[in-house]
Amino acid sequence: MNLGKSSSPAKRARYIMIGGFLGAGKTTAVSKLARRLKDQGLRVGLITNDQGNQLVDTATLASQGYAVEEISGGCFCCRFNSLMDAANHLNEMTRPDVFIAEPVGSCTDLVATVTYPLRRIYGDLFTISPLSVMMDPVRAGAILGTRQGRKFSAKVAYIYGKQLEEADFLVINKMDLISPEEAADLRAALSEKYPDRKIFEVSSRTGDGLDLWFDSALAFEQTARAAMEVDYQVYGEGEALLGWLNATLEVNSDTEFDGNAWVQSFAEKVRRRLLDRDIEIAHLKMTLSPHVGLGEIAVINLVRNDYVAELGQSLIDALDGGQLIVNLRAEGDPEELEACVTQSIEEINQESANPQCRLDHMERFRPSPPQPTHREAAI
Repeated sequence: MNLGKSSSPAKRARYIMIGGFLGAGKTTAVSKLARRLKDQGLRVGLITNDQGNQLVDTATLASQGYAVEEISGGCFCCRFNSLMDAANHLNEMTRPDVFIAEPVGSCTDLVATVTYPLRRIYGDLFTISPLSVMMDPVRAGAILGTRQGRKFSAKVAYIYGKQLEEADFLVINKMDLISPEEAADLRAALSEKYPDRKIFEVSSRTGDGLDLWFDSALAFEQTARAAMEVDYQVYGEGEALLGWLNATLEVNSDTEFDGNAWVQSFAEKVRRRLLDRDIEIAHLKMTLSPHVGLGEIAVINLVRNDYVAELGQSLIDALDGGQLIVNLRAEGDPEELEACVTQSIEEINQESANPQCRLDHMERFRPSPPQPTHREAAI
């Protein structure tokens, strides 16, 4: 199946897009859905997305044995042709029955710029599922006013609100982290603000609630409706307030060390420095990959300044060296993000002669204003 040509296949592939703000837990959910589909005998292709290169998400999913394509340098909305190229490449490799796409967490307006054009141009090739938008309940509660907590500035919160507004399915993730009372308050606020949306309550980590959500994503197709209005000036200004930093580090030691503990310590050093500078973390993700082994990696996530870094995947054995990939997104100046990371490197190297880490590559920037390839008000 060549996605660049019109054809009439006997069976259309299903396209599932799982959106949500940085730190919502999208990659864990994508992994769980992919595993479920694979266990059912279906072929799955995954497409990750980011403003920069060297994604932790791609490394995480690839380490689990999935076919993954990465689109960097802009959101799906601005890289629509690249999205189709990625689907084509996956099709050549594995001919997926289901494509799962995870857009960058600072992106919105996905219905008008991705799924509607996809349906119009390639509708004979894809069945398009309802757009799912995930949320961290603590972050969502602070923004919707159901609980106290650190907030993003108004223009960043504008993007967050627009993501929720365009969702077909609102997915409250990490239900295991909040009380029943907090869950009820958040559910009520969402129901009042978005009365016609289906709300799912899940925990990607424990698996609770996933079956109902996944079954719905596979059973239904997206219903056409008028696309929401978006102020692209505010949207662009909101994205520009976010700092992006990607880095790769070489880690070496004369003796074996506990990679899980080491990467947690490094993440905590970065967190403290960001907190000291009053820079609000959107998402800090890291992978530590041993130089030798069978694909095992340590994966760490930190989604708020007032939280602790969690290991999503752990190394089983000690190691004597590896590569660390760092993806940091926060509301702050990229130069300050760089300072926090480089100072943390210096500190952790001073603590012990083994291991030692060395910076190989770093990029830091603010996202450019979004310029969609297509934007369709309805279909």
